[in-house]
Amino acid sequence: MAEPTPSHESSSPPGGRALRCRRRRRDRRDRRGVALVMVLGAITVLTVFLTELQEETSSELSAALAERDQLRAEYYARSAVNLSRLLIASEATIRTSLGPILAIAMQGSPPAQIPVWNFSDMILGPFNDQLAVAAFGGTTGVDVSTGKNLGLTGGGRFDLKIIDEESKINVNLGAKGSVSVDAQLRLATQLLGLFGPAQNNPIFEERDADDQFSDRATICGAIVDWSDYDEQIFTCDVSATAGQAGGVEDNFYQTIGLDYRRKNAAFDSLEELRMVRGMGDDFWATFVDPDPENPEKRTMTVWGKPEAKVNVNTAAPQILLALVCGSAVEGTALCNNVEQMSTFLSVLTLAKGFIPGGILFPSPKDFLTTIKQQSKPMMGAAIGGMMKSMGVEPVKLKMSDSGFLNTISGETKFLSVYAEGVVPGNKRETRVRIHAVLDIQKAQPPDKQNQNGLPKSDGSQGQGINPSDVTSSAYETMVKSNPAGTVVYWRVE
Repeated sequence: MAEPTPSHESSSPPGGRALRCRRRRRDRRDRRGVALVMVLGAITVLTVFLTELQEETSSELSAALAERDQLRAEYYARSAVNLSRLLIASEATIRTSLGPILAIAMQGSPPAQIPVWNFSDMILGPFNDQLAVAAFGGTTGVDVSTGKNLGLTGGGRFDLKIIDEESKINVNLGAKGSVSVDAQLRLATQLLGLFGPAQNNPIFEERDADDQFSDRATICGAIVDWSDYDEQIFTCDVSATAGQAGGVEDNFYQTIGLDYRRKNAAFDSLEELRMVRGMGDDFWATFVDPDPENPEKRTMTVWGKPEAKVNVNTAAPQILLALVCGSAVEGTALCNNVEQMSTFLSVLTLAKGFIPGGILFPSPKDFLTTIKQQSKPMMGAAIGGMMKSMGVEPVKLKMSDSGFLNTISGETKFLSVYAEGVVPGNKRETRVRIHAVLDIQKAQPPDKQNQNGLPKSDGSQGQGINPSDVTSSAYETMVKSNPAGTVVYWRVE
């Protein structure tokens, strides 16, 4: 019987089996390390991918939310502009109701216009956010809880200011002076009255933004020359020789390295005024726009009626002081004495605060009565009497009373609406501002539209408005332009 062949194991040298076991264990450990590296690499790649995906998605979401909030804010602002036009259109109706009462209270004739837009924040409160709705109810004593669809939903709101453009100095009077030099002289007197106080001397004694020395008359003349249509230098001399040309307009702007000449046409915007000689930041902040966030403090404008009269009821005390000092005889105490200036400004500011948004001067004659301190039973005389008791001397004009009255008025036809839509967010607040200028020269109450030639469908005229009776084209024309005025300027910021 053959002997069995010995197995490999049995023929292996001693210790070989243990060596192979150790080798296998080492190989398994090596393989486990590779797997761990592969897993960590995969996790890293996935983490980077997911992070980039999250950032991209978050950016797109933030951009979408920003565009959404911006659109909402813009339409809040548009709603405020439309509500403003509705409020302005109601002025005639309100004046018809309150005019007789105001005439009795002021012991004079009824006012030509009631600036209802000065109360826009309160009157339009029910259409704003919930806080404004509650404030309206608290002020008027009305139970707003019974109202329906009041206030904006979604947490947004609008801020609104309506500014009378004819309460400012109209720098486009220079362009109107191409027909008559009187308009240029009127602008010159108003500008010199604004620049005149002695505390402004440092601005005119140092080099201006063009590195030149420019006195009051020089900058005044530069403003007039920019907008007038002729090629003659305006001297801004309001003495007996006023209106005489000072020679042919030079190439000053090109001489100092600027690539433009005088425009010789009306200003298109107030910002264009920065191109005029001497307009630096200090000058701008002192005389043109002291506070860009508060348009009520702006002193100049490019909008207004052709005659560009200043509305004495809505003009700031500083503008009224400039108007008076520009028309007063030389040496008038009010225009040379700092204490009298301060008293004049303080009294008018106090009066405006006592009657906020109200009517201090029912007619331009009442303002004339005030500065002359003449006795008359009305608000103007009371203000004049207060000034007199506080040491302000009466003003003597270098022009006739009728000439001075031609520079002022008691109503306005151009209004700026500054509407800002606000949408709060998690970490930010979205704001969109609209500046619209309204021309209400031809605006009339709805009940008077047919009295101005709007034909009925049968060709006859009628009293009052009935859309079914008025021809479609005439009704469309009426709705577009009346009674809320015409938008002549629109800017979204």
